[in-house]
Amino acid sequence: MSGVQILTVTDDEGEQRLDRWLKRRFPQITQGAVEKMCRTGQLRVDKGRAKASDRVAPGMEIRVPPLPDTPAPTAPSLGRITHADVKMIQDAILFMDDHMIVLNKPAGLPSQGGSGQGDRHVDGLAEALMFGYKEKPKLVHRLDKDTSGVLMLARTDRVARRLSEALRHHATRKIYWALVAGVPNPKKGSIKFGLMKAPGGRGEGERMLCVHPARMDDHPDAKRAQTDYFVLWFLGSRLSWMALEPVTGRTHQLRAHMAEIGHPIIGDGKYGGSQAENLGDGWGAGIGGDLSRKLHLHARSLTLEHPVTREILTFTAPLPEHMARTWKALDWKEGDVPADPFTVFR
Repeated sequence: MSGVQILTVTDDEGEQRLDRWLKRRFPQITQGAVEKMCRTGQLRVDKGRAKASDRVAPGMEIRVPPLPDTPAPTAPSLGRITHADVKMIQDAILFMDDHMIVLNKPAGLPSQGGSGQGDRHVDGLAEALMFGYKEKPKLVHRLDKDTSGVLMLARTDRVARRLSEALRHHATRKIYWALVAGVPNPKKGSIKFGLMKAPGGRGEGERMLCVHPARMDDHPDAKRAQTDYFVLWFLGSRLSWMALEPVTGRTHQLRAHMAEIGHPIIGDGKYGGSQAENLGDGWGAGIGGDLSRKLHLHARSLTLEHPVTREILTFTAPLPEHMARTWKALDWKEGDVPADPFTVFR
């Protein structure tokens, strides 16, 4: 049994709930034990009584009562992660410093676990990205399972909070590339349909419904959404290489918006149906059937201010294999278009 401890919240720990701070310091402590220590006045913040939900900040002193002796927690074991997955997730690193890691997430790999996702996902494989840190890096945003591209993880809680705030306050810029059926007219514009969840479906099975801006008041559950788009290249009237910028960040926003205007993303059976799957004499007729049926949506670039150094950084992810094959079949080259058409042609 340890004695009474007076601990100080460090700058790296930042602001957070008291119960979460305590359980990070002492992983063996249960939520029930934390509640009891608060209720009986044994756990105190700056010499005053506190609740488990109270927030603590750097510099505050926490009185921790005697705790049972337990072995020091060890770093997570990589034994349950295959060598192939360790190599795969480490090879996906685009950028890494003391504060953050940026990946080029492979298509088909979920960001997190959940309904129908199994155990193989970025969050689970993040143990292979610790590189000497005591805790695995934390996801600060997500990409759909079948969407590839730029994905950020924070290496500390403080950086996670800063990156989350930047995303929440739209202080980042994301540009996606997509291959869609047909050619939008006009070739540059904004899609402003609201989005609401369709009945049933959860996790990857979830589906979003578009709501016309004029009818938003009729659907209190709908959230406003905006996607800016730009046609970078096109093949006759059959296919378009699109740059998409999500001004808002709703679930399945890009996929639902492109389908709603009649130009679904190729390979998106959920929203595009036969138009996206190229059944019969579809968009790919005469192309030769060389194009993959996988989803052609890729988080191409992300621009943000570094959460610590304040340097403006842009991360760019090469196309995944199936999209690279499509681009080769269509004789399109990544360097033939502007990296940010929304700025160049604004």
